[in-house]
Amino acid sequence: MSSPLPHEPLARPDSPTDLPPNSEGTTPSLRRRMACWLYEGMLMFGVVFIAGYLYSSLTQTRNALDNRHGLQAFLFLIFGIYFVWFWAKGQTLAMKTWNIRVVDRDGKAITQTRALGRYVLSWVWFLPPLILISPFRLSGGEILVLATGWIAVWALLSRFHPERQFWHDAWAGTRLIHSQPLPRTRKSGR
Repeated sequence: MSSPLPHEPLARPDSPTDLPPNSEGTTPSLRRRMACWLYEGMLMFGVVFIAGYLYSSLTQTRNALDNRHGLQAFLFLIFGIYFVWFWAKGQTLAMKTWNIRVVDRDGKAITQTRALGRYVLSWVWFLPPLILISPFRLSGGEILVLATGWIAVWALLSRFHPERQFWHDAWAGTRLIHSQPLPRTRKSGR
């Protein structure tokens, strides 16, 4: 390894892309963040199932189309509780799996208030296509194409952020960073 010449500036990691790819505190790749996003969606099926069962039991709903808007509001509340709780702790289960952590701009844990703001702003993943399709009678396939297209566009827009963060994170004052797994503590068997 040679030392730099006096007229060559020392290379400093001034941007997240200058750091090694899995360095603590760097922005995870878009591919990893989207894989985590998809995994989170799969895990949410369990949350939806339990919350839907609880709601239908409490409201004595017999038909899935009855109380539909009430169920949607209840799920919005349950999702909010789920995400705000885990983001304030730093990670959801999917984020732990993919070694991603949510922090504030200074790299510190976020408050529940900031997590709530991030939750509300994260609905930009879904609201634009939902608003767009609401006045039209579209088939399920057309809705899927529009929603998937918007999600892809929104994800790719992170390429235009200086730190390659999602824009709703920038607006909420949060960042997604690579996080090494925490060491496991061994419990004494005595």
